Amino acid sequence: MLANTRRDALAMVSYELGDDPWSVGCRAFAFGRHRLERAASSGDYPWLEVLDDSAHFVFVIGGNDNGVPVRFYRGAAEEPTERTLKRQEVEVQQLSLALGEAAAEGLAFRLAVETDGTGRVDRVECFWPVPLEMPPAVAAGAGVQLRLIADDGYAGPDEGASHPAPLPCRAAGSAASNPQRPQTTLV
Repeated sequence: MLANTRRDALAMVSYELGDDPWSVGCRAFAFGRHRLERAASSGDYPWLEVLDDSAHFVFVIGGNDNGVPVRFYRGAAEEPTERTLKRQEVEVQQLSLALGEAAAEGLAFRLAVETDGTGRVDRVECFWPVPLEMPPAVAAGAGVQLRLIADDGYAGPDEGASHPAPLPCRAAGSAASNPQRPQTTLV
């Protein structure tokens, strides 16, 4: 969903009218927040709920008061900023409910949306890469991605262009995937 929201934000860019990377980022964040709110309120995803719909936007993955709070940001997964790691009070409370106070201490769940020089999504990562496209066997029977742009078959501004293959998922902590990658409590 987050990759699609950035794609939709880029499809609406008008540099001639004053858009710049900041305005695109604001639009992509607003689209992502809206799409996740819509998915949570649809009832189709009982494991998804919105905990804080403010500009700090926190959503929960899981259910029955056992879900973990998650936030998203644009930037490198390996280099989250202090601001990105700052936890909101509702986030701390929810983590304590889900995992217990001791286990939740200092823990933050973040989805990093990494982009290339043009603003397109290279990968989404939460300790391990999240596939940007569903494998054909899964996609055939799965639900449809929500879109802000009407669901009329629109695939973005360069519908016919080829896109790089999504990065393969690697096992968390796998030495073969990246021997230099530090272990952190950011999940």
